[in-house]
Parts: sequence; structure tokens; C-alpha cells
Amino acid sequence: MLKALRIYAPFAINELKRQMAYKGAFYLFIFISTFGSFISYYLWMAVYGSSESAVLGGLTQNEMVVYIFMTYVTGCVVTISIADWVSDDIVKGTVSMNLIKPIDYRMSLIARALGNMIYRFLFPGVIVWIGLEIYRVWGLGMKATGILTILAYIVSVAMSFLIFVLFDFCFGMIAFFTTYIFGMLMAKEALLSFLTGQLIPLSFFPESVQKVFDFLPFSSMIYTPVMIYLEKYSQKELAFVLFRQAAWVVLLYVLGSLIWKKVTGRLVVLGG
Repeated sequence: MLKALRIYAPFAINELKRQMAYKGAFYLFIFISTFGSFISYYLWMAVYGSSESAVLGGLTQNEMVVYIFMTYVTGCVVTISIADWVSDDIVKGTVSMNLIKPIDYRMSLIARALGNMIYRFLFPGVIVWIGLEIYRVWGLGMKATGILTILAYIVSVAMSFLIFVLFDFCFGMIAFFTTYIFGMLMAKEALLSFLTGQLIPLSFFPESVQKVFDFLPFSSMIYTPVMIYLEKYSQKELAFVLFRQAAWVVLLYVLGSLIWKKVTGRLVVLGG
């Protein structure tokens, strides 16, 4: 464990430094994503304002406010795409250099994603989170989030991060067959924003559709930790969703290993 930490920690640290170096791009990311969150906020407030029911999809209006902005915080931390890094390595041919180094290529990508995640958690994740908690108590009149709930949320987010990154690694392997996957990346982001509950809470769908989502890893990426934060699960349900997340981490890791073994077996690098 200590050896692995010594080997891969520099990847995370360098990615953290890189993110801090390009502040303009990151501020643009914050502006665009927060702008989208406020659009979602006003749309949902209009929906609740025109509805005769005070509860929609199992969420009150105040809970929906928390859901919207915690989805933003969770999305910032979890959705670190590594598929474009894989594609870029293949296009430039640098993937061959990674194969001859005494490191695990996938672990180096996960370490880089971890550095990115830490930066996003600090800026703007924690800031928005604290602001939301203040508004939750003083503006919405809701009780403050309990320590145990926060701990369960953090554990869930950690597994959500691994699920997303491991899934994205598997998705990035498509680049070995098509080389350029920019269009697929755009389609993936649009589809995941729907399947992970970023656009619409999954509780709004019919029960039969929700059961289908339960068999997919996407609900475990964002929807599950946010619903944990809203305390929508009983203790038994909480244990089950955390176990389901852990199971997806293992399954996606194994799947990624099988795909990686297959694609490297057919890889041919010309030149040097």
C-alpha cells in the first residue's frame, strides 16, 4: 500500500498543480456549471409553483433546492472524465510509453483523476456546500445535516468517484478501435446527465423504470449520494445502496482489467 502510494501520489499532485495553473479555464467551468444549476433551480421552482401538490417525486420544494445544489457539488467531485485522457494518449502515441513504464496505466489515470477531484472538492465544492447548509438552516428553515449523514455521504461519494472513473476507463477503451471519440464523449455526457439523476431525480420515473435503473451503475454515481444526504433511505436501505456501490466498484474494475488485456493484445505502435 505504501509503495503504491509512493508511486502514484505524484500523478495526483501534478494534476492538482496543473488545475491550479490554469485558473481561467477552471473559473469558466465554475461559471458554466453554476449557471446551469441556477437555471435548473428556477425551472423546478416554477414547476412546484404551478403544481397543486407540495411533494413531487417524493421531494418537497425545499428538498428539491437541496437536491439541485448537492447534485452540482457531487457532480463536480465525481464526474472526472478520464476517457478523453485515454483517447489523447492513443492519438499522440504516448500510450506506448505508458505501457513500458513500471506502472499500472489505469492506476495512474485514477491518481490523476483523484488530484482533479481534490481540487474540485476544495474549489468550488466545499464553498457551495457550506453556503447551501447556511441557506438550508436560515433560509429554508430545515434542520442542519447530521454528522452521521455527512459521513455516509462522503463514503458514498468516494465510491461514486471510483464507479464513474472505472466506467469512464472502460468507455475510453473504445478509442483503441475508433481512435477519435470526441463525438462519443459528448453523447456520453448528455446521456449520463440523464441517467445519473442530474437533470431529473430518478424518483420521478415510474417504479418499473426505477427498478431498471437499480440494475445499472449510473444511479450510484450521483443520485445515490444525494439521496443519502437528503436522508431518504432507511438504515436497511442505506446499507444496501452502499453495498451496491461497492459491488459496482469491484465489477467495473474486473471488467476494465479484461478489456485492457484484450485491447493491449491488439495494440500496434509504429515509430518511436
